[in-house]
Amino acid sequence: MKIAIYHNLPSGGGKRALYEMTRRLAAQHTIDVYTLACAEHDFCDLRPLARRHMVVPFKPLPLARRPFGRINQGLRALTLLRVHRRQQSIARQIDEVGYEVVFAHNCQFIQSPSVLTYLRTPSVYYCGEPPRLIYEPRIARPYNTFTRLQRTVNLVDPFPSLYRAVLARLDRKNVRAATCVLTNSAYSRESLYRVYGIFAQVGYLGVDTKLFRPLSLPKENFIVSVGMINPQKGFDFLIRGLALVEQNRRPTLVIICNNADERERAYLTALAQQLQVTVEIRSLIPDEELVRLYNQARLTVYTPVMEPFGFVPIESMACQTPVVGVREGGVRESVTEGVTGRLVDRDPAALAATLNTLLDRADEIDRLGKNGRTCVEAQWTWDKSVENIEHYLQQTAQGRIT
Repeated sequence: MKIAIYHNLPSGGGKRALYEMTRRLAAQHTIDVYTLACAEHDFCDLRPLARRHMVVPFKPLPLARRPFGRINQGLRALTLLRVHRRQQSIARQIDEVGYEVVFAHNCQFIQSPSVLTYLRTPSVYYCGEPPRLIYEPRIARPYNTFTRLQRTVNLVDPFPSLYRAVLARLDRKNVRAATCVLTNSAYSRESLYRVYGIFAQVGYLGVDTKLFRPLSLPKENFIVSVGMINPQKGFDFLIRGLALVEQNRRPTLVIICNNADERERAYLTALAQQLQVTVEIRSLIPDEELVRLYNQARLTVYTPVMEPFGFVPIESMACQTPVVGVREGGVRESVTEGVTGRLVDRDPAALAATLNTLLDRADEIDRLGKNGRTCVEAQWTWDKSVENIEHYLQQTAQGRIT
């Protein structure tokens, strides 16, 4: 097939997933990539995989500094409209070439790319999640409290509601225009129905089992958790649970992140100090170090809030380190209770009880870890993932999905 891929992705898991998909699709099909200049190009570089790699110029509007920060949501709304128009022109370029199918991925501004609305070529959109900013409640934080004056001004400030309205309108329109929508879990499929009224197909993601593998390293007295430092990743819950583990058995928590909200980092640091939990934050580490830390950790603990899928559990399982995960979202689909790890409710005492039990059981950790590696090799490889995705691309190109 001749496949056009469109994305406007930053560095992170979404770009890594697109790279793994493209690497395998390019072995069997002709791939051209269309993207914006503001997307990440060097991380998980697609250029060597594509016949052509078209970069379209685009810069978001610069944001204002204090004391004019209140206009920023208005500026963001204008950026949404500008990127929407730019993607309209990209859709025309794609249609003129005559591809059999377009494989569209996220836009870092709108989430769903606007090329979907204007394409005449059949399209498959891989939608990991809706924009949670506008569809889910905000997680409370002390640094987000407002003074009485700020609350009063918020009531009359038109820009936040304008931004959310423009984003929601464009996002819904784009998603509903896709010929076929794929998503990363059964949980996400249900979420997409509630937001968009569509029935997506589940295309599970995978893990590189040659990179993420057991290294036969001795375990050290720490647990690991991975993710951006923001409220949605639930590190505060993890710290509160760890604080209830008996102090003489309490391991260090190593958090690995690519990006961090500095206010959230300060909040977590203060919380850990208050509760006497030792936390180390490591940023922007190479893959080889990530694999080593997965291997050396006694456990991986993963507690994000309603995570749609999450690579962390399957990466850890591939390294033969069991996962203690929260019983929410897509984590319930990758971690099998009592087989590859443990699932707990969002209750610090329940998390602490599970950690207390497992940390004393090297034999159980070993059993769960070996099961995890076996499970990943059977169910969570990228080859298996892309085989499923390729099926939907072919079905869409042949007009069997409309």
